[in-house]
Amino acid sequence: MLLALAGVTGVGKSYYKDRIVEELGFEKIKIITTRERREGEKNNEDKIFVTPSELQKLREDGKIAYEFEMLGNIYAYTYEELNSNKNTVFELHYDTIFDFKKVCPHLCTIYILPTDIEIAKDKTRDRHLDAKVEKDRLLEIDEHYKRITTDENLRNMFDYILYNNYDKTSEDEIISLVKKIMLEENRGI
Repeated sequence: MLLALAGVTGVGKSYYKDRIVEELGFEKIKIITTRERREGEKNNEDKIFVTPSELQKLREDGKIAYEFEMLGNIYAYTYEELNSNKNTVFELHYDTIFDFKKVCPHLCTIYILPTDIEIAKDKTRDRHLDAKVEKDRLLEIDEHYKRITTDENLRNMFDYILYNNYDKTSEDEIISLVKKIMLEENRGI
């Protein structure tokens, strides 16, 4: 199963991705990015950090299935990762869902909505990003939240929508939902 988690910055996508890996044995899909590494990030864990010329070489070799630009950086996924027979999980930027579903019609998506948008903003501030990056991320949270709560076509692109209360109950609901999806797809748990 190819599973994507989407939601505003600070909603807990990375946290839930890690729980799904730990509790259900999924593997993380590594996104390729030209973004600079943040403090504490390790290359080849959740992300593969590349230069623009290295990304161009991957394109030329026909390895890139999908790419997009966000906040001045390029992000990309390989055909190999997106078409694996393993249970895999990754974070999906909400704005890419329309095109991504064309590239990966087998993709299962869970959109995670915060019950309180201010918590997501506080979690973003806690990352101690560069001032301009933080400002851009906070603006994106507002734009993203407004769009997902008012655009029915966008909401309908996601297979499931769950709320995050930032508690154990929310975590249990997401894990239970993924187990249910796995059983429905006969992928076992």
